[in-house]
Amino acid sequence: MHGAVAAAAAGRATAKVKAHLRAELLGAATARGPGWLAGQRAGELATLAGRGVDGLDGYLASYLPQVFLAVTVPLGALGWLAFTDFRSAIVVGVTLPLIPVFGALVGWQTGARTRHQWHLLQRLGGHFLDTVIGLPTLRTFGAERAQVRRVRAMADAYRVATMRTLRLAFLSALVLELVATVSVALVAVPVGLRLLDGKLTLTAALVVLLLAPEAYLPLRALGTKFHASQEGLAAAAEIFKVLESAPVPPARTAPRLPAPGFAGLAFDRVEVRYGDVVALRDLTLDVAPGDRVALVGPSGGGKSTILALVLGFVTPSAGRVLVGGVDLADLDLTAWRARLAWMPQRPHLFAGTVTDNIRLGAPATPHDHVVEAAVAADADAFIRALPDGYDTDLTRHGLSSGQRQRLAMARTWLRGGASGPASGGAPGPASGSASGGADLLLLDEPTARLDPASEAAVIAAAARLAADRTALLVAHRPAMLSVATRVVEIKDGVAAPLTGAVVFA
Repeated sequence: MHGAVAAAAAGRATAKVKAHLRAELLGAATARGPGWLAGQRAGELATLAGRGVDGLDGYLASYLPQVFLAVTVPLGALGWLAFTDFRSAIVVGVTLPLIPVFGALVGWQTGARTRHQWHLLQRLGGHFLDTVIGLPTLRTFGAERAQVRRVRAMADAYRVATMRTLRLAFLSALVLELVATVSVALVAVPVGLRLLDGKLTLTAALVVLLLAPEAYLPLRALGTKFHASQEGLAAAAEIFKVLESAPVPPARTAPRLPAPGFAGLAFDRVEVRYGDVVALRDLTLDVAPGDRVALVGPSGGGKSTILALVLGFVTPSAGRVLVGGVDLADLDLTAWRARLAWMPQRPHLFAGTVTDNIRLGAPATPHDHVVEAAVAADADAFIRALPDGYDTDLTRHGLSSGQRQRLAMARTWLRGGASGPASGGAPGPASGSASGGADLLLLDEPTARLDPASEAAVIAAAARLAADRTALLVAHRPAMLSVATRVVEIKDGVAAPLTGAVVFA
């Protein structure tokens, strides 16, 4: 009964610690934003947040309680033995340290192998998830069988590493049992001889023979539970490495937002570095209210980094980003982002219905406004053709690239507070008005990877949304330039006036 109560208490405490650690991991990843997540492998993070955190069960629920028993029970047994038969207590006191010593010698090697085993599992989980996500592309190019062989090879490597770790764990158990058995024998044989000679009473002999194995038992159990906890410890080390790998942006304690309405955006000699790589250098760019600036140039020039700066996902290494003359570093990021409407390069559709995904940036929006946004983004027709229309569960029904982009444009349209009439005529109110529309529109390559028909639909929706609004547009297609009032070339991290043909890459 006592053991069941202790196990239940340990289980509840472990569940709380795991929930807190998982929340910390997910919260830290969210706080660092897409810029940090882009440099991570999604599959490995998913394995870490799932199997990795669950692996702490052995450490928290079994190993730590056993550490307490391994300290208290041998000391108590040793004290009682000293009171009953001091000579036997000396033998037990001398041999007791042999168990943790031998356990540490074997456990050191076990820890190294378990860390290697965990890294293999993390790679396997990450690669498997990445393969599943990219399965349509793999099937298109006929490369799915090669990935099956790759996953099988990684699974075999993990199996081999697991069996090696188990063999070492069994060897450790054998060593600890042997040491404990020999130690008990060193106590039992002299006790039997002294009992025969009449130098020890039967009561004292029974107490010694019963207590001696109990003094070694918690240490032997500790060695067994140590091996069971190693996977969780290896995962915990990776979790804390993730938590400490990149600084979380400091909290803004004194938000100073400009007055409602867009008062201009300026980049003042901004430099951004990713390690040793300079993404932007000495960037100077002004965006006036009502200006629609198209950013063009070769891939890797820093165009998306400019949008990340505006969103607060990236902080400048040097220089300032000014919003209405106020440094973005002094603004409350949550309140500032509430004034933005952003469409990233690869919009993500979350588990849920079509309506839920369109409402992502404005969850309290009535359904009729959702429909108006879909109509404005030229997405209403294909949505109504889905099995359940706006209530279609996207986890059970896939969408094409063009449909995903138009759904993301509807989301951006609704977030911008510019749901137009069903005819797709005049756009909604200008940004910063009393309607609560977004002050600034950010579009990052909204037509990438689209066929001509889908591209035309997205461009038309973007033009309606951007009319009478301030916008920053990353353009990789010439058609996007029709939305802009001016074009700025970003090349090698520097904003330069166009001196020739526009470069799209």
